[in-house]
This record gives sequence, C-alpha cells and structure tokens, in this order.
Amino acid sequence: MHSAPPPDSPASTSPAPQTIFRFRREYNAWVADETMEDYALRYTPRSFRRWSEFRVANTAFGSLSFLALEAIGGAIALNYGFANAMWAIVTVGLVIFLTGLPIAVCAARYGLDMDLLTRGAGFGYLGSTITSLIYAVFTFIFFALEAAIMALALQLVVDWPLQWCYALSALVVLPLAMRGITLISRLQAWTQPLWLFLLVLPFVWMALSQPQLYRDFASLTGLRSGSSQFDPLMFGAAAAVIFALVVQIGEQVDFLRFLPPRTRANRLRWWGAVLVAGPGWAVMGMLKMAGGAFLAFAAMQLEGVDASRAAEPTQMFLAGFQQVLQALGLPGLAVAVTVVFVVISQVKINVTNAYAGSLAWSNFFARITRSHPGRVVWMVFNVVIATLLMTLGVFGALEKVLTIYSNVAIAWVGALVADLVINKPLGLSPPGIEFRRAHLYDFNPVGPGAMLLAAAVACCAYAGLLGETAAAFSPFIALALSMLLSPLLAWLTGGRYYLARPAGNLWKPGETVRCAVCQKHFESEDMAHCPAYGAPICSLCCSLESRCHDRCKTGSRAGEQLHALASALLPPRWATKVNFRAGQYLVVMLSLCAVTAFMVGVVYMQESLQAGSVDGGALRIPFLKVFALLALLCAVAAWWVVLSTDSRRMAQDESERQNQLLLQEIAAHKRTDAELQAAKDHAEQASQAKTRYVAGMTHELRSPLNSLLGYTQILLKSPQVDGWVRETLSTMQHSGQHLRALIDESLELASIEAGRLRLDLAPLPLPALIDGIEAMMRPQAQARGLQFSVETLGTMPRWVRADAKRLRQILINLLSNAVRFTQHGEVRLRMDFRPHVSRIEVIDTGIGIEPQDMERIFVPFERGSAGRRVSEAGTGLGLTITHLLTELMGGQLTLSSTPGEGSCFTVRLYLPEMAPDASWVPPGAAATLHTVIGYLPPRRTLLVVDDQPLQRQLLAGLLLPLGFEIREAASGRECLEIVEQSPPDLVLLDISMDDLDGWQTAALLRARWDAQQLPVVFVSANLFDNDPPRLADARCQGFVAKPVTESELLQVLERVLRLEWVHDNRPLLLPAPRAEQAEAKAEEAPAAAPFPPDLREDLARLARSGQATALRERLRQARQHAPAHAALLDALQACANRFDFDALARMLPRPEQEDEEDEEREETDE
Repeated sequence: MHSAPPPDSPASTSPAPQTIFRFRREYNAWVADETMEDYALRYTPRSFRRWSEFRVANTAFGSLSFLALEAIGGAIALNYGFANAMWAIVTVGLVIFLTGLPIAVCAARYGLDMDLLTRGAGFGYLGSTITSLIYAVFTFIFFALEAAIMALALQLVVDWPLQWCYALSALVVLPLAMRGITLISRLQAWTQPLWLFLLVLPFVWMALSQPQLYRDFASLTGLRSGSSQFDPLMFGAAAAVIFALVVQIGEQVDFLRFLPPRTRANRLRWWGAVLVAGPGWAVMGMLKMAGGAFLAFAAMQLEGVDASRAAEPTQMFLAGFQQVLQALGLPGLAVAVTVVFVVISQVKINVTNAYAGSLAWSNFFARITRSHPGRVVWMVFNVVIATLLMTLGVFGALEKVLTIYSNVAIAWVGALVADLVINKPLGLSPPGIEFRRAHLYDFNPVGPGAMLLAAAVACCAYAGLLGETAAAFSPFIALALSMLLSPLLAWLTGGRYYLARPAGNLWKPGETVRCAVCQKHFESEDMAHCPAYGAPICSLCCSLESRCHDRCKTGSRAGEQLHALASALLPPRWATKVNFRAGQYLVVMLSLCAVTAFMVGVVYMQESLQAGSVDGGALRIPFLKVFALLALLCAVAAWWVVLSTDSRRMAQDESERQNQLLLQEIAAHKRTDAELQAAKDHAEQASQAKTRYVAGMTHELRSPLNSLLGYTQILLKSPQVDGWVRETLSTMQHSGQHLRALIDESLELASIEAGRLRLDLAPLPLPALIDGIEAMMRPQAQARGLQFSVETLGTMPRWVRADAKRLRQILINLLSNAVRFTQHGEVRLRMDFRPHVSRIEVIDTGIGIEPQDMERIFVPFERGSAGRRVSEAGTGLGLTITHLLTELMGGQLTLSSTPGEGSCFTVRLYLPEMAPDASWVPPGAAATLHTVIGYLPPRRTLLVVDDQPLQRQLLAGLLLPLGFEIREAASGRECLEIVEQSPPDLVLLDISMDDLDGWQTAALLRARWDAQQLPVVFVSANLFDNDPPRLADARCQGFVAKPVTESELLQVLERVLRLEWVHDNRPLLLPAPRAEQAEAKAEEAPAAAPFPPDLREDLARLARSGQATALRERLRQARQHAPAHAALLDALQACANRFDFDALARMLPRPEQEDEEDEEREETDE
C-alpha cells in the first residue's frame, strides 16, 4: 500500500504527524461487529456485496408491506373523491419512479447509502446532515404510524390499554433490527409468501364474488371535494400528502448498496434487481394505495364502518377477511387472520424503518458530536421518539404534517436527482461520487442552496402566500425549483465546492488497506491518506476525528467558508468584523426554534382539530405563549451550546498548540539524539576499526613471535647449548615473553573496549584463591628484600560468586606493581569483608605517584613520571586493564598516594557469598617444562594443519622429541584427505588459512568423525577466536594461542589424549617407529622404475643445506607425481621429519646403482 500522498497533494506538505493514542483505535463491541453495523457511515465493500440479485430484490421488496400506504390511499379517496385520488396516486407514483431511478442506480453502482450519496452529489460533508435529519424524521414518523396500526390490531384480541400496545408494537422490533440486514433479509424471505397471499386474498375474493363493488368504487365522492370528479385543487391537495413518500427510496437504497457489482454475466439480473428494489417500489405503492382506497369504500359499503374509521387498515382488512371467511363458513377467524396479517406487515416494515433510522441518526450525530457509539444506540433512540409520538396521539394532524414534510423532502430529492442527471452529464460537477470527509467541503452551496430555497418557496406557497393554486401544488413547485436551482448554482460556483482536494490514485480499486487508527482492513474506496497521522485512515475514523482540524485540506471548514462568503459579499472593513460565534449562535438557535415550532405546531393542529374551529382559535394564544417560553429556553440552550463548543475548540486549540510545542521539543531532542547516536556509531566504528587493527596486528606479530619463542624453547632444552649462547638465548626468550605480554595485554584491552569480554561467574573458594596469590607473590617480595603480609578484617566468606580468572588478574596486577616499584619496606594485602561487598587494599611503601599522574596512569601505554625514572620494565597497560576489569565486574578502583612514601590501591567488589560447589576441582600444577621427555605408550599420531610451513615445522620440532608421530597438512582440504586415508589421534588445526579456514575444516571433520574418534585442538594467533561457546558449538577440545608455550600445549595434549608424561631421564619404552618400518619396507621393495634424476638432485641439495621446510614440500610434491616410489618417499619423509638429513642422503639411490639394476633386469628378461 501507499503510505504517502503524491507530491502535488496538500497532504504532502503537512505538519508533523499526530500521535495515535491507543484509545482511538478501539470501538465498542457493537461498532466492531460489522454484522450489526452493516458499514454504518461507510462505503459497502465488494467483499460484503456477495448476495444474489434475487435476495437483495426480495429483501427490498419486503419493505413495501407498510400499511400506511393503504391508510393514505383510503384517506385521500374518502376526502377528495375517486378521480382526484387516483390521478394523484398515478402522478406522484410516476414522479417517485423517475426520481428514484438515478438514485437507485448510483447507490447500487457505488455501494453507498442515501447519506453518502447526498454528500457527493452537491451537499458537502456537513450539508448532508440536514438531509440525514430529514430522512430520520421520515423513518420515525412512519415507524410511529405502522406501530400505531399494529397496536390497534392487538387491541382486537387483547384488552390492554392502547399505550401498552404502542410500547409492545415498538419494542418487539428492537431484537429483530439489531442484527442488521442479514436477519432482516431472512425475515423478509420467511414471511414473504404468507404476506403476499393474505394481501391479495380480499381483492381477489371480491373481484370474483362481488365485482360490482369495483364499478361502484369509481363513483366515490370525497368528503371535502363533494364530488367524484376531477378537481385540480383537490388533486393537488391529495398529491401533497403522497409526496411525503418520496423519501422511501432511501430505505430501498439501504438494501440496494449490497447488490453485487454489475458484470457482463449478470447485467440483466442486476438491472432487474435495481428496478424492482429501487424505483419499482412506487408501482407496488400505487397499487397498495389504490387498494386501500377500495377497501375503505368496501368497509363502508359491506360492513357499515363509519367514514372516520374506514381509512384505518385494521378496519379495511377486517372487513375484507370477514367477507372471505363468512363465505367459507369461518367468520370467527376473521379477527385472528386480520391480526396475523397486520402484525406480519408491520414487523416487516418496522424492522426496515428502525434499521434505516439508525443509519440516518448515526450519520447525523457522528458529524455533530464526532462520536459513534454504534448503530444500535441510535436505533433505540429512533424507536423511543416514535413511541413518544404515538403516546401523544398526533395522528389527527397527520395530513398537514405530511404535506409540510413533503415540501422539504421533495426539494431534497429534486436537488439530489438534478445533480445526478443534469450536473454530472453536463460537467457542472465532477464525475463519480466522493463521500469521504478528507476530500469534501463542509458545505457545498449547490445542494443545500437549491433545497432550502425550493423548500422555503414551497412552504410559503402552502401557507397561501402565493395563492390558492400554488398552495395546492406546493410540492410540484419545490420539485421544479430544486431541479432548476441545482444546475444554476453549480454553474455559478463553477463546481469548485465539490472537491476540497484531488482524490488521487494512492491505491488500486478494491485493494485492501489497513487503517492506522482502528487497525482494521478496508477497501481502498473507503480509505484516505491522513496527514495528521501520516498514514491511511478509514472513513469512519476520519468522520470521528476531532483533533486534526481538517489539515488535509484548506478553506473547506464551515468557519472558513463563512468568512470567505462574508469577504465576498461585504466591504472589507465589515467583513473583518463578522463574528463567527454570533453566526454560529444564530444557526443553532434557529435550528432549535424550528424543531420546537414543528413539535408545538403538530400538537396545536391536533388539538385544534379536536376542539373545532371556534375553540381552535382560542388555543392559539396559549400555544404562542408556550412557544415563546420554549424559544427563550432554546436561545439560552443555543448560547450554552455555542459557549461550550467554543470553549472546547479553544481547549483543543491550546492543547494542539502545546502538542506542537512539545512535538517541536521532541523533534529537537530526536535531532540531538540522532547526532549523539551518530557520534556514538562513529566512535563504535572507530573502536571496531581499532579492534580489528589490533587483532590483525597481534595476529601478524604472534606468527613470527611463535617461531622465535618456539625455537628458543627447543634450543634451551638442548644440553649442547651452553655458556654465552645460553645466556643470549635466555635474553631472547625474556624479550620475546615481554613482547608477548605486551601483545596479550593490548589484545585484552581491545577486547574489553569492544565489549567482547564476558565474565565467567561461578562459585569460587576465596581462601584458596588468596592463598595461591600469596604463595606466588611472597617469594617475589622476599627476593627484593620486602616484607609481604596479608591482613583480613571481618570474616572472609569461604565461597563467593565471581570470575576467578579476572579476580586473580586484578590482584596479581596490583601486587606485581607494588613489588616492582618498592625498593624497601613492605607490601600489604588488606581485605575487609562486609555482607556481599569486599574492600581489598594493596598498600606499599614504594616511590609513590605524583598528583598529576593520578589519572594518567590509567590511560593505555602511559606510566607515571616516577615509574619512568625507575628502570622497571612495563607495558603501561596493567593498571588500565585492572581498572576496566574492576568496572566490568561492577566494582570501583580508587587510588591514594604520597610521593616518596607509598601508594594504596583500593578495590571495592560485589562478591556475594555462595554455598560450596562440590563439583569444583582445584587447578593442577603444571609440570616443569624441561622435565618432560616423553609419555607412556601407546604412541600417538598428531596431524599439524597450517598453511605456513614454518609454523608446522615449529610444532614438529616441539613434539617429535617427545615421541609423537607428526604428520603435516598445508590446507584444510589436504587435512581432510589425510584424515580420510589414515585418521590421526589428534588434529592441531590453525584457524587463519586460505580456501577452508579452521572453523570450516573443523565442521567438515565433525560431519564425519565425532569428538571421541578425532579430537581437534585449535592453534591460532588470533585470541578473539578463543571463544568457549563457539568452541563448544564446533565440538572442539581446546585452544592453544600463538606464540605456543610448550607447557600450555602439553597441558592441552595431556587433557585431551589423557597422557601420562615421562619426566627427568627415565627410559621411554615406545613401539618401533613407523618411519623405521617404512625404511625397511623401502629396502625390501624392488624398484619398479628408475628414480627421477632431477628429484634426486633437488633432495640432495636441500638435505646438504638443511632446508627442512623446503625439503618436506619437495617430498610432498614428489608423492603426487611419482607414486611408483611411494615406499621410498615415505622413508625419506620420515628422515626429514626427524631432521636426520645424513640418513636421508644415504637413502637416495646413486645413478651407477640404478644402471647396474637395469642391466640385471635386462639379463633376467633374456
């Protein structure tokens, strides 16, 4: 999905996105359940429009069961006569059909209800709230009418008060309409056959049994017209009442929006469903009104029903069913059948009225209050209003109420239809229907202007201000004016108030997009990009958003439009003085007064009709006084509404301002954080680069240092080395060890700074650790003539939880420095133990530290001035590492010193006491280096793998004298080949090699041999590779660092191979070497071919010069190119491995010897 609008969209230059709070994302359970909501306030998605065309049409057709049609037909026929009534029914029915057709087609095509359709057809976002109110009034008026008809039917069978029957008739609908269109559709389908049968039964029976009634019906004389002939004024009066039904198309549209999209395959079914479920209701409506007029006439003729009650549907159908059932001999069932028919009819229509009313009120209040508690809440609200109307008993004034209502309703429908069939085809309004708040003006003057002007003129005409004829034809005036004014206003405004911003093509049609507010998924037609949130938002969340101030569009809010209108109509100095608050107050007050006048007027008309013309005039003054008091109350209420709204707006504006300031501050902090993070990242990159450099440098230094120290160890073990040569070698070894310490400490410092050093916390016997350190340091101090003491304050815990290696390193570093820089006096180790916290002090009487050096000595490679004057070797890293290790362990290292008197280093560490660990094993003492001369049988074979011949030669030189058989491999692949041919007892594996490195080689070895069959020990100059978890994952048994220390190497071999070393000069009983066997085998095997002369010369030259590495490499190549001499080459290889170059030269065949052998072979062949 797209998350940002196109560059030319106003949203692309929006301010900082608004914070989305969690409570804005959740609606109550009713709103979240779309089976109950039926996409209130929303476009109906394609995924929900999956019903068949027949089911949609059948559901919509079921809403025509309302018996108010029969009541209206009967009332106008009795009042205005047969001709006037029939012509009014046909004429208005035709108007309703023609106006309903484009509305039905657009609703089915775009999946929109009446309110969403009105928004995009010239009324604007808030302008359509007026029409939503008109539609809601229609639903509760006719709900009250239908429920009252049902209550009268119930009174035929139960002796309840009428008010109880009203309440029951209204409340029984709630649980049915609550579940939405799904249950309504099923209800209509279940009840349709029975309802249709009972509906047509009286008409068919009378047509068969008493056809003369239909002829007599044509002579019906109206009570008001006094004739059965046509009279234009009576026709107009009758038509005015019927025009109120024009809004019924809204209820039909509520079902049509669920019609599946039109395709080539279903176009005939689609059009049939649109016609039947949409404007086709007018055809059935005309038939029902004509049928009601006939049944009212039949009730008076056959049953003698009084004219005042003949228009009641209950009396009509009771008379009809009595005629049918009397002929069948079942007259007692007439009442029961009538009640069943009326109840079915009223339930079918009132679930539709309640459902449609809930949608209308949801649309109205969602835009007024910016909240949506759910469609069900407004359904209950609609039913309560209808129940109140029933209990007030205002049906006597129904004709006048419907006439006034019809003027407003037809003006709305006329303006809507004009935009659909005139403005859009002519290009006066944009094509399509845009219903989303994010793209609409609050008010479009085209729709509301045409409707209000037409309704105002029509109401004036109805009031008699334009004459008697205009009063009779006021609805026709409203229709004509609205359809003329709509294109005129669209032309005058240039169509600029239809779209506040371009719709854009952010998503594909039908694409599912997730709303950033409610986190639900909707189709793209129901989504808009919200710059306040910087993300997509659905139409419901957009409708309820009250904090964004419509920042997605400019000049589109009601206040901005009002100021623009004032600037256009008034002089500039007057326009600036227009008070929007006063205008808002006038609008609210006039609206409340209009509603109050409507309610008071309905009650007044009802009471005046009951009191008669004389007493009706006397009621006028009291009702005017009541209205005046209520108008005063409305004025106060309007001012309270304006003040509270203004106060809320000011609070929101202040909150928004503070939020913007806070967002700016947050943005500044984020920029600062970003800069700090960038600096941190740069520092970390520099640290990583330094770490990589140090690691690479130490690796490159360790490799030659390994050879230097290794061969020094080999030479020092030789008894032939003596005198100044031994002293020189000792100096070389001491210097090499110092260089190794420098490399180790540099690498450890880099490891700590890179955060790669991890503590190995485990139970530790503290007394044993202190005793070991004391045993190590006391001889060093005594050798320099110093006293060494250990002082303990408090009780030393027997076991603590700590990293033994790092704690020992800290104490040894501090004590070594104290001994090194103290010429006389003492060195004291003082320990003070408290619960879980230990204070350790290293006190000396040495040279002390100058104040300016207190911090400097903790800097890497820095030493104090006094220390530099003393000729003591040091790397300048010991205290740095000690300080970092102390902090890594969560402790603190402090220093106090007096130059010339001594120093005191204090370490505070968290050392919690632990229970003894039975599995702890004390580290064994390493054997003295020069005492190991071999090991007990059996003999072991080691494979040395290293891509540098010098490194292989060094390890061979260390291990061959001890009795090991050494085999060499120059790469990982050669190692695999050798192991495949003859597995050794252990592999000494370098890590940094070309092609396959050590880790890859170890993984391939472990794929074939487990650790018990083939142990692997890494030998590497990169100490960063000494990672115990990684070694465990690779199932390798040890790690030996370069430069290789013989004692460390022998400890690893002893542990892995479980060797028992032979010390001193005890004789070593070993099996016959494999090299001797190879030599014997080479002597016994006959020569298959002459030995290559060039190979013989190369081997002899290398043996004379003592180039062991080159000699081994040449033999390795020869084994590949001269496999016929494999036995001899193995013997020569064994001599090279023993550095026995004289024996190797003796084994080489002489040229004359080969000639003699050739002659002997030729004689044998002859």
